[in-house]
Amino acid sequence: MCGIAGIFHLDVPKPVDPDRVVAMADTLAHRGPDGSGVWTAPGVGLGHRRLSIIDLEGGAQPMATADRRAVITYNGEVYNYQEVRDELAGKGHIFQTAGDTETILAAYREWGPACLDRLNGMFAFAIYDASRDALFIARDRLGVKPLFYCELGDGALLFASELKALRAHPRFRADISPQAIEDYLAYGYVPDDTSILEGVKKLPAGHYLMLERGKPMPRPVQWWDVDFTPGEARSEAGLREELVDRLRDAVRSRMVADVPLGAFLSGGVDSSAVVAFMADASKQAVRTCSIGFDEADHDETRYAQMVADRFHTDHRTRIVASDDFPLIDTLADAFDEPFADASALATYQVCALAREQVTVALSGDGADEAFAGYRRYRLFMAEERARSRLPRAIRRGLGKAGDLYPKLDWAPQPLRAKTTLQALGKSSGEAYAEAVGATAPHVRASIYNADFKRLLSGHRAEDRYVKAMEQAPASDALSRAQYADLKIWLPGDILTKVDRTSMAVSLEAREPLLDHRLVQFAASLPTNLRLRRGEGKYLLKKSLEGRLPDDILYRKKMGFVTPVSAWFRGPLADEAAGIAQGSALSTLGWFDPAAIARLAEDHRRGRSDHGRLLWQLLMLERSLRRLTGSAAAPNNAPRQNKVRLAAH
Repeated sequence: MCGIAGIFHLDVPKPVDPDRVVAMADTLAHRGPDGSGVWTAPGVGLGHRRLSIIDLEGGAQPMATADRRAVITYNGEVYNYQEVRDELAGKGHIFQTAGDTETILAAYREWGPACLDRLNGMFAFAIYDASRDALFIARDRLGVKPLFYCELGDGALLFASELKALRAHPRFRADISPQAIEDYLAYGYVPDDTSILEGVKKLPAGHYLMLERGKPMPRPVQWWDVDFTPGEARSEAGLREELVDRLRDAVRSRMVADVPLGAFLSGGVDSSAVVAFMADASKQAVRTCSIGFDEADHDETRYAQMVADRFHTDHRTRIVASDDFPLIDTLADAFDEPFADASALATYQVCALAREQVTVALSGDGADEAFAGYRRYRLFMAEERARSRLPRAIRRGLGKAGDLYPKLDWAPQPLRAKTTLQALGKSSGEAYAEAVGATAPHVRASIYNADFKRLLSGHRAEDRYVKAMEQAPASDALSRAQYADLKIWLPGDILTKVDRTSMAVSLEAREPLLDHRLVQFAASLPTNLRLRRGEGKYLLKKSLEGRLPDDILYRKKMGFVTPVSAWFRGPLADEAAGIAQGSALSTLGWFDPAAIARLAEDHRRGRSDHGRLLWQLLMLERSLRRLTGSAAAPNNAPRQNKVRLAAH
């Protein structure tokens, strides 16, 4: 695992200062503490920071072909590189190293962009092709590895693994994006193909760019997509056997490393399954680690210990408490953009715990999206059944009733009907978009001032989900919702969280349950083998019976949730009260401080649960401080107050 950065002049081959490339790459030293390199030629510069995993002595980057006609800087792992390498050797390619980097270079020389179809792994890389005077930039199918890029006023294109590397360029300037603020508050993260800064983008998952000198900036080309078209009818027993074989292969292929290897173990189905297959394949005890919480109803360590005992792992546990709150500054620095999934705090802790003993850790991420494991799928499908049976006029009336129904956060679950009634009054896409979101539109609107609402120019965060579901290659509502999650939620939240927290401590995290062949297999299953009678991940759980105890497979899903709501009513109540006066939020001039103060007070007194929104605003404040260096007094003319970032 590594950090990459580079510069490419689209118009003419202007000289590239190697020191600028070095400065960009050095901001990524946490991603690659074991080595660094820079390569430049007229109009192009590539930088690299290396975390050595395979071929520890070889594999230095940027790496060039023997004829110097192609040069690569690469972040990731290709798990089937030996198979691809053998095929290329049969075509006459000669290799000087033992790793996957040279394999990608040779594959590009042999097949061009079509080489991507042969690679099974997680990656983001850039190849300068001298024969075309072009830069080829690509990202893996599901977006495990990140890649930011932007154009400068002088015609240079910058790219890097993290936003901080772009900001290190002396000519980088950017404004905070109002639309990104809206998206962030809606979802808790800035969606994966956009950025908190205007003019900066992320290359979408499963896309590439071919940048040819003298030609305009092209649009990203999609080279892979998951397809939810049902497969051929087969027996459930046969599908179970195939799923076990696919799981075993996905886990074993990700256990190849020349450094110590371990796994995250939460005690849930997914991480437990990964550990089970690792234990089968390993000749020694698997190293596992877990994070618990100081709030008992959020703690799952006893289940993790149950799995650890079953498979005789070398297991360690650490507890996260409100005392760990100062780590939010570490998180803000690691993520660059505001990121409000509060479980990032625990994810960072488990990564730090793992890094004490290993350099590579396998995780269980991805199965909930692929196999329909989230509770929201069950609720969404129940709503869909009601929508299909009720006339539109009645659904409209129920939606209006939901608007009038009080929000009873304190009440027992059966009395909290507001959200369900409102959802029935909406289309399926709109309802699911709000269900997956962090903060509802009317709540967001309540803390925006009038000037900010005008700046949004009609932009609505939920439209991203609505569009994805409308365009999904799927014929049923469940598949459309899963498709949207795989395209938006997975890369924007889950994979961003794991990448930034693991790389912050120089740990490589691998996701075997996101093997693209496994994801496509899950997408081709009948819906009743993903979600049956309210049981998500139905086929996955059935396939694991006998391998994992029922207490792990069929207990109520808890999720990796940090108890921020309780913290904001207790030891962090003062932090919540101070959010409204945050210097960076005030400098933006886009929020209503009085409205934020009321939310914090209502939460402290238990009138409403605004813990998630308060955490969002707190992380936004900390992120903006780093992005803008702002500590100025509020500016009452926000239309002219576009906070501009200078290079660090």
